[in-house]
Order: sequence, then structure tokens, then C-alpha cells
Amino acid sequence: MTFDAVIVGGSFAGLSAAMMLARARRSVLVIDSGLPRNRFSSHSHGVLGLDGIAGGDLLRQAKAQLLDYPGVRWANDTATDAQPTVDGFAVSTAAGDTWAARKLLLATGIRDVLPGLPGLAERWGHSVLHCPYCHGYEVGGAIGLLGGHPMSPIMAALIADWGQVTFFTQGMALDDEQRGTLQRRGVQIETETVVALEGDPPQLSGALLADGRHIDLRALFVSARQEMGSALVEQLGCELEESPVGVLVRVDAQKQTTVPGVYAAGDATLMGNITLASAEGVRAGVSMHHALVAEDGAVVG
Repeated sequence: MTFDAVIVGGSFAGLSAAMMLARARRSVLVIDSGLPRNRFSSHSHGVLGLDGIAGGDLLRQAKAQLLDYPGVRWANDTATDAQPTVDGFAVSTAAGDTWAARKLLLATGIRDVLPGLPGLAERWGHSVLHCPYCHGYEVGGAIGLLGGHPMSPIMAALIADWGQVTFFTQGMALDDEQRGTLQRRGVQIETETVVALEGDPPQLSGALLADGRHIDLRALFVSARQEMGSALVEQLGCELEESPVGVLVRVDAQKQTTVPGVYAAGDATLMGNITLASAEGVRAGVSMHHALVAEDGAVVG
């Protein structure tokens, strides 16, 4: 069987794209390894109508609704290889299956590369956070921002709306304009290096500095570097582009990559959250349907 579309990645972008294609009465296979990016967070905020829902609960509900459509199949598996064919693409998996598709959507997301700071990894998604719009309102109080990223000074000024911020520069040099902005925003600038995080994980009580001081904190925001969540992106030859948070897949307005027939959506193409990833998935699904219809109606020969 050749599916109209194979979607690699069953999180918010992939599910949204699959829903659009399923409702267009197209055949869809979703291949998902069960490791969404937000699996470390207990709740998701800022999702209209579903504020505070656990991300895992939302995905399970969405998957159940999607599988009610007869044209949808689901593979709990990891896509390991994808190659172009005469009719589209062949996608191979860790379980040894190979699936044929006319169109391919990479909703494979990204991996967060965390700073190697003792005590950080075990608090990721709980008291060490990356998105103030997702978690800032619930935190409040004494919060920190770990420097070392080009976007750190901008983020430090931004999160001052959510609490009393200490910006740990971690060796970053601030120019006069950056320093002035932070001071006007009420941000405390700390040049001593953070060497460890303290408290009973996954909670955070504070940061330990190199000079032995302890700074009380309820939460610490970190601008993690991003890497592609799947080797398929580069394996297929999709062009990447640099962004302030790391590499992203280059796509056009229809979510088409630089490789014909290969689309991408979700965190691999934008700095996003649940709502934005879902919206981009919808856009990709609709664009893929338009491309399929154009092919079906084309004059051959």
C-alpha cells in the first residue's frame, strides 16, 4: 500500500497535519516514537480552552480522535531512513518495516541541548524552564536567567514581567545599551558564575555561585541550544538555516522544504509552542492536500 502521506512525528504538528489530511479523505500513516519534546513538563499553559492541561493528556486525546478516521494508521516506531522513489518516498523504521508514501511530512521536532550545569537536567521542565509564556505566570517571585546565549540579555529583560529577575551572565560581556535596558527593567545583574543548582529535585531553592554565595530562586530560565530531533532531515538533503536558538529546517509559506514532496512543521521549523506547532501542522496538512490534488488532476503524457 502507498499512503498519500507518511507523517514522521506524532506530536502537535504531526497530529494536526494528519487530521487535515484525514478529513480530506486521504490515507495517512503516522510514525511516532513516543518522545514529545514537552514530556518533561507536567502541565501546558497558554493553550486556548485547555489552559493547564497536561501535554501527555492532550496528545492522548488528540490521537484517539484522529484514529477514529478510517484513513489513518499509526505505527509506534522510529523512522530511521527515508529515500525518494519514483512515486514518492520509502520510509524505513527501527522495527524493520518500510512504508511507501506520495508525500512526506517531517514533524520530528528538536532536541534541547542543555548546559552542563550540576543539578540542571533533573529539574528541566519543572523548575528549570525555557518558555515564560508557558510557565512564567505560575512561577513568579525570585527567578533567574542563565546567560551564555546571544538571546540571554533580551530574555532577561522580557521575563522581568514575571518576577524579580537575576541575570547570571556566565561570563557574557554586556554592552552599555544591554546593561542599561536590564537596569531599567529592574533586573539584577550577577557576574559571578553559577556552579550548581540547589534544592530537592525537581524543585529549585537557589543557585550556588563560584564564590560560595547562594542566590534564592524559585525557577531558572535557560535558553537551550537546539538540534534536529531526527537525522532524516539532513539525510533527505533538506536545507537548514540558522536561527537565534539553533538550526531550523528551511520551509516556504506552504511548509514545503527545499526537497520536493518533503514538508516540515513544528519545532523544527520555528520557535514555537503547542498552539504554534498545531497551527503549522494544519498549514502543512492543507498544503500537502493541495499538492496531492494537483498531481491527481495533472495531464500525464
